[in-house]
Amino acid sequence: MHNTVTLANDWISVGTGFGTDLKGLIFNVGIPVLCGVFVLVVGFRTKAPGPTIMAVLFAGIVWGLSASMGTTIKSTTTDTITHYDGSTVRTGDQ
Repeated sequence: MHNTVTLANDWISVGTGFGTDLKGLIFNVGIPVLCGVFVLVVGFRTKAPGPTIMAVLFAGIVWGLSASMGTTIKSTTTDTITHYDGSTVRTGDQ
């Protein structure tokens, strides 16, 4: 029986780094690009100012909500990873 969790800690740190990079790519690049594409598609398909303005407003709302969600996801993920990194020993049925 091994008394160390070094291997598990290494894999958890790799997973944490990958998750952080992926989250940053999605929130900083993916969502803004998709919002811009949404506005362009609505603008070119309708060729009317009303739907295009509404598309801009909806894209801004989605972008803003995703930006504010990033910190919430980061803190939740950090708490979960810290719980399973081997530093806290749980006994019983927990």
